[in-house]
Amino acid sequence: MTEYAGFHPIDKSALPGQEVGVGVLGYRFMGRAHSNAYHKMPMFFWPPVAQPRLVAMCGRTEDAVAEMALRLGYEGYYTELDEMLADPRIQLFDNCASANAHVEPTLAAIAAGKHVLCEKPLAPNAADAKRMWQAAEEAGVVHMTGFNYRFVPAVRFVRDLIEQGVIGDIYSFRGAYLQEGGDNPDRPFTWRSDRSQGGYGALGDIGVHIIDLARYLVGEITTLTAMTQTFVKERPIPERPGEMGKVTVDDVFVSTVMFESGAIGTIEASKVATGRKNQNTFEINGSKASVVFDLERLNELQVYLREGTPDTLQGFANVSVTERDHPFYQFWWPHGHIIGWEHSFVGEVNHLMTAIVRGESIAPYGASFEDGYRALAVAEAVLESADKGRRIEVAY
Repeated sequence: MTEYAGFHPIDKSALPGQEVGVGVLGYRFMGRAHSNAYHKMPMFFWPPVAQPRLVAMCGRTEDAVAEMALRLGYEGYYTELDEMLADPRIQLFDNCASANAHVEPTLAAIAAGKHVLCEKPLAPNAADAKRMWQAAEEAGVVHMTGFNYRFVPAVRFVRDLIEQGVIGDIYSFRGAYLQEGGDNPDRPFTWRSDRSQGGYGALGDIGVHIIDLARYLVGEITTLTAMTQTFVKERPIPERPGEMGKVTVDDVFVSTVMFESGAIGTIEASKVATGRKNQNTFEINGSKASVVFDLERLNELQVYLREGTPDTLQGFANVSVTERDHPFYQFWWPHGHIIGWEHSFVGEVNHLMTAIVRGESIAPYGASFEDGYRALAVAEAVLESADKGRRIEVAY
């Protein structure tokens, strides 16, 4: 081995934190986001509670999964799930596959004794999500649903303000998750367009995020009324040129909700909000203060404090949630140096690793499989209300 004067090699076996082997199913959008988080977590959450070991990715198309495993820094790959789940080096199974492949692979991982992280929506329906939650509880494994927006510093800061009583009694919540893309009628028909294949439309794809934030910040939703609409009713089938597939999921939903606390609110999501790229926004009004958040400006929080402010200066103030004493920011950059969307996954992974190593609960600040199930129970109540045209009690 070549020696260089003054060079001191690092003994990587001395890195702090317990090693946790990771196996990931799926290698596209979420697979990349999660992989980035595993790499970054021990760099910033220092000293780390764990050192994620990226053992393997799993996917059906060998050339594609092999390339992505190489690109994202995994030790290898599998093309068969049962073979990956039999690998004793893997303690954590991370399901980043499409929603129609969430249930059985995750249940198989639980049966193999793996801790589990599964992207949202947890399942195609609430009954399957409940089955996953109960199986994980019975097996005694750590379980987490991928509601990463809980780990945006400004969102956690809102939760802290609520717990500290700064907001006072919460009167109302208004939340909306708006994206474009579905407004293009030439977008192809996929399983996402078909409810029988596990498609869930705007409601399941992005609506569950705003449902989870409503529950996380304000509390349980008890009753609701809702409407849904599908504007693009057919889409071209790529495998069969000239043929069109019937879209059986929603493009947009709007609901009014009642919370257990007595607060009321509105929750909506749209995939046909022309011009909206990824606007996940909410406003909370309380007896003492109000707050407004927008994911597209995720380092900022608009805050109105009624008490202690002269009448001539009253109004919403724009707070840069980048101070060292703001949630998670002690792990990032000097104040004022903003972070981005991908950093929410880093906080999520750190929370998960802490729960695995220390035997702590994912709840209440992280989303467990129970949270994934309850979000889907609300989503199913939205569909029932829209179908029946009346107010529905949410059944958990």
